[in-house]
Amino acid sequence: MTLNKYTPADIQGIFSKTPDKDTLVQFLKTQDPDIVEAVRAAAEETLLKYCGNNVYYRGLIEFSNSCALDCAYCGIRRSNTKVVRYTVSEDEIIKASRWCADVHYGSLVLQSGERHDDQFIDFVERVTKKIKQATVSSVLPEGLGVTLCVGEHTLETYNRFRAAGAHRYLLRIETTNEKLFKSIHPTEQNLDSRLQCLDYLKRAGFQVGTGVMIGLPGQTPEMLADDLLFYKKYDFDMFGMGPFIPHMDTPMGRLKVMSDKERTHLGLMMIALTRLLTKDTNVAATTALQALDPVGREKGLSFGANVLMPQLTPTEFRESYLLYENKPCLDEEKEDCLTSLTKKVETVGRVVAQDQWGDSKHFTARTSNS
Repeated sequence: MTLNKYTPADIQGIFSKTPDKDTLVQFLKTQDPDIVEAVRAAAEETLLKYCGNNVYYRGLIEFSNSCALDCAYCGIRRSNTKVVRYTVSEDEIIKASRWCADVHYGSLVLQSGERHDDQFIDFVERVTKKIKQATVSSVLPEGLGVTLCVGEHTLETYNRFRAAGAHRYLLRIETTNEKLFKSIHPTEQNLDSRLQCLDYLKRAGFQVGTGVMIGLPGQTPEMLADDLLFYKKYDFDMFGMGPFIPHMDTPMGRLKVMSDKERTHLGLMMIALTRLLTKDTNVAATTALQALDPVGREKGLSFGANVLMPQLTPTEFRESYLLYENKPCLDEEKEDCLTSLTKKVETVGRVVAQDQWGDSKHFTARTSNS
């Protein structure tokens, strides 16, 4: 297939049904600024049609960097002895949660390294219950919305987390290519287990999110096209994905990667194509985009994203939660982060939703039809 000079309406026509893999590959490969702009504009129009003009904040609390895994790309991997390990206290998490509710975010994300021990599972369950109880108000009668991002677990554990009050869960697939997956993970991790856990999350009643790393060494546009088709086939509710950024204290830290500009471009195209494919899902503009481009998150919003995750992790811990190099907002106080993010949203003509969970419209449609 050869791409023509499409208008946004032409692009929307192509995505009125699921395009074939070759079409997606050609969009991912294109450097033609007119085609890129048509894709961007079509994705933005799709977002406005299906999800509206709102941007939803999820206050991000990276509550622990202790991890049982040893992923080859991750700065908090088990074998990185340079990392100072920490866990934010329950009291500090609740304090941050109350602040999150007071400034009208409506939702937060609890994220950590992956552990499977009973102490960790009990902690996540307990603190989720406390957050829900501590943030009930007239505008949030059920407290803050809670998203968890704490890795692979059993169906029983996911049921416990759901019963505690968490209702969204992000578990990134990283890549759907089995060979590439094996190259970035230790042997004890496998793609089948990740797929099983994504199924468990649906069975537990979560709004389920996933995503991939973009620009991995050895990754091809064909692989990313398969990832996009996987998003569509498995009918996920939300997506969090971003460009791969090496961390020097990992096995992948010195591998050759595409330029910042190339990875940013590919990340933005993945956001746009995800929006065009999945229509009414929630899609985040991640901090990794801003790490490569000072206005990366604004661009992410203009390419079809509708979720941002402002930092609520206590500042003294942020430098110890570096999944990749050059992570932004390490020293920025949460008040300043709120101000700067809101300005970013306004520059692209969008509105910050207040006191709303910002649930995935796709989840509502998916579950009402099941």
